[in-house]
Amino acid sequence: MPKNTICLWFDRDAEEAARFYAATFPDSAVGAVFRAPSDYPSGKAGDVLTVEFTVAGIPCLGLNGGPAFRHSEAFSFQIATEDQAETDRYWNAIVGHGGQESACGWCKDRWGISWQITPRILTEALAVGGDEARRAFEAMMTMRKIDVAAIAAARLG
Repeated sequence: MPKNTICLWFDRDAEEAARFYAATFPDSAVGAVFRAPSDYPSGKAGDVLTVEFTVAGIPCLGLNGGPAFRHSEAFSFQIATEDQAETDRYWNAIVGHGGQESACGWCKDRWGISWQITPRILTEALAVGGDEARRAFEAMMTMRKIDVAAIAAARLG
């Protein structure tokens, strides 16, 4: 196990979520699945307790902790994309499998984890600063999924 791992709390679907992420994002995989060795107050022997997995190179641990805690936008994965096709692929995978759209390139998967699907052209425009950044930012503020062509046009003015 790596020295630093992101732990994500799930009700009972950590393994399903990990397998979805591994199938959706490159440099992602499901590692060890640990099961309860005996019955416990909210489950039984053999239930999945934790799942080690990687999302786009980031080591994670899925913990099936029950319904006590929910995810919020205070934590999100930001996925940098190269073009509209890659942006669409990730957005559609998340939203199309029980997730929901939000604003400015944000969406949530069916487990409530927030994702920022962010084309590099947007990040680059914001880094430039000045009027170019303002135009790109104002264009982004009108979007749900980021429209790469619209950001490119906004950069040019």
